[in-house]
Amino acid sequence: MMQELEEDEDELYEHHRIVVDKGQDLLRLDKFLMIKMQNATRNKIQNGIDLGLVKVNEATAKASYKVKPLDVITISLPHPPRENEILPENIPLNIVYEDEELLIVNKPAGMVVHPAYGNWTGTLVNALVYHFQHLPTHRNGEIRPGLVHRIDKDTSGLLVIAKTEYAMTHLAKQFFDHSIERTYYAVVWGEPKTDQGTIVGHIGRSIKDRKVMAVYPDGSSGKEAITHYEVIKKMRYVSLVKCNLETGRTHQIRAHFKYLGHPLFNDETYGGDKILRGTLFSKYEKFVENAFKVCPRQALHAKSLGIVHPTTGKFMQFDSEIPQDMQELLQKWDGYVNNE
Repeated sequence: MMQELEEDEDELYEHHRIVVDKGQDLLRLDKFLMIKMQNATRNKIQNGIDLGLVKVNEATAKASYKVKPLDVITISLPHPPRENEILPENIPLNIVYEDEELLIVNKPAGMVVHPAYGNWTGTLVNALVYHFQHLPTHRNGEIRPGLVHRIDKDTSGLLVIAKTEYAMTHLAKQFFDHSIERTYYAVVWGEPKTDQGTIVGHIGRSIKDRKVMAVYPDGSSGKEAITHYEVIKKMRYVSLVKCNLETGRTHQIRAHFKYLGHPLFNDETYGGDKILRGTLFSKYEKFVENAFKVCPRQALHAKSLGIVHPTTGKFMQFDSEIPQDMQELLQKWDGYVNNE
């Protein structure tokens, strides 16, 4: 089965480090970067400087700063996907909110966010390119459909899409600074020992399988990852948990709960598609088998999203209902436990 492998949010950025030549004449920072970064537009560079994504000697600098010999300039700009062509497709979108700068989309489970090997069509991006022809998707030969973050194919929930270049840079900075508020609801196997807690452990690709993310608690590999959780409901064999992400690593919640010993219900990649709690008698086995059919994916939903609006500066909070398959799953477990 072909699986979409999501990117770490840090990988959605161009990272540059430029050490200025000894013989460099004094030159404005924005002009210097226009020369050095030929694929970046003047707007993109200006927005990046204004939002503090460009640093000189580890300090933010203005566009008018005069670059000097041996200055160290670091740049972190959101970069677009680089596929040559994305076909517009008339796929309905569940748009929760829209204005001139951005839109909030509630993505269904099963929809891939971005075209990739094995999933060239039917993605959220194909739908965006169809519905929003005015999006600045073509820039310097690159396709740029406003993505600043992603969620896995089989995870449902809220995504913010930038409609302008300024909004994209502004929102990307919020993700980069980990100031975006994101709440996920997940059904996990078993009952965590504490009703609330924080899972801390670097996440990186597994040495055994590149499609799977592993937790490295000693920090020997991967990148720092922090997940705060609270148990909403215990149902003996499974629990409903609320998670707040402090970082945005690939498969973060899925890998962290596997590490905690409580894989997400029906998460095939992380071993949650087997009976991990309860006795193996036929009536219970049949019940769990039916529960897998009710929610045929990892039970994970991106429920709420809080952002600062790029132009108004106001904090905006968006919320969504737990999708039907997860609601039915919770009702099923609730009924089973209560009838025991």
